[in-house]
Amino acid sequence: MALRDTDVIQTGTALAGKSVLLGVTGGIAAVDTVRLARALRREGANLTVVMTPSAQRIITPLAVRWASQAEVITDWDGDLKTLNQVDGVLVAPATRDVLVSHLHGLQHGPLMMALSVARSRGTTTVFVPSMHEDLANDPVTEDVVASLREAGDVVLWGPLEESKRKTPSAEEIVARFAHEINTKTPQRRSVVLTLGATRSAIDDIRHVQNTSSGATGWSIANHLYKHGHDVTCVAGITTAPQPVWLPLVIYTPSPEAMLNECGALANDAIDAWVHVAAVLDYVVESPAEGKLASQQGPLTVPLVESAKHIVELKDACKGAVRIGFKLESGIKQTDLIHRAYAQIQRAEMTAVVANRLEDLGREGKPRGYLVDRHGAHFVLETEHDLCTAVQTLVESEAEA
Repeated sequence: MALRDTDVIQTGTALAGKSVLLGVTGGIAAVDTVRLARALRREGANLTVVMTPSAQRIITPLAVRWASQAEVITDWDGDLKTLNQVDGVLVAPATRDVLVSHLHGLQHGPLMMALSVARSRGTTTVFVPSMHEDLANDPVTEDVVASLREAGDVVLWGPLEESKRKTPSAEEIVARFAHEINTKTPQRRSVVLTLGATRSAIDDIRHVQNTSSGATGWSIANHLYKHGHDVTCVAGITTAPQPVWLPLVIYTPSPEAMLNECGALANDAIDAWVHVAAVLDYVVESPAEGKLASQQGPLTVPLVESAKHIVELKDACKGAVRIGFKLESGIKQTDLIHRAYAQIQRAEMTAVVANRLEDLGREGKPRGYLVDRHGAHFVLETEHDLCTAVQTLVESEAEA
């Protein structure tokens, strides 16, 4: 069925079933409300919008109603009962007047009433200010923001550009907002996820490297973050863009550095490990110092087998959910499943996502196969299926 111009394609589930109040105030960034409302809907949010009178001078309620496909409350004569039944409140942009008014409990409009109700009920509330640098750096503003945060509200500052603290992208706002809402749901875990390629030095200039863009790892990390999990990424070499809102990314270009970092993180009692990284199976035996001279004829570079990370970390990660990834080529599907199951047994994994190189990116081919510790396997048709499967395993209890 063809999409109408008001429709969006749902790309995530982090806000599915959530009732979200979007407050729009009179900052010039209100012009981005259309984009933000549609981004919230793409994560499954059910919206109610409240616009202040000053916001209506910047963008019309008609445009916001089109984007949100929701009730847009502009005055006291709106359907105010919907303000009592929300899972989260997002005010973007948030002027300093609104921040101060909320802090002191002023009631000059439906948005301020909704914020008071949210505060009394402990509802997740996120403010996204937009203002000139001088106003943002005013000690009064700093005190107001500190007081709001102390009271449990979230204040999300955007980048400083052209002497203004602008709002982040709609995608970043939605990701951070979804994370704040979902951290309050049960079974949130601390997760370490490795991703990207690794390299081994031939000399100080050249190296041996395998192929991985990091796209799958970033996608899974972003999905888990939006669903409220505490995600730490240990990243090798990546070419796919990193979601800038991920809270902690540690770059480890070599297999040795990645293994050492994972070993250190294992001391923190991590709940779940997702090993997406393409770790070199063979590394250079003796890297040369400096730069090997060119045009000297054939070059022989001895390679030695490197440590298998999932095996090396087996004891340190005991009791945690552990998900591996396995890529093979030139074998039948049944052999792929058998090899994945053998890896589970050898490294004491919870599950392995297995792929064949020749299937990746081909139309009509599944995104992969999830193999569990009992030998059962499940077809993952899409990237979303993959992310959801990993999420389900992360939120499960590890078997003894």
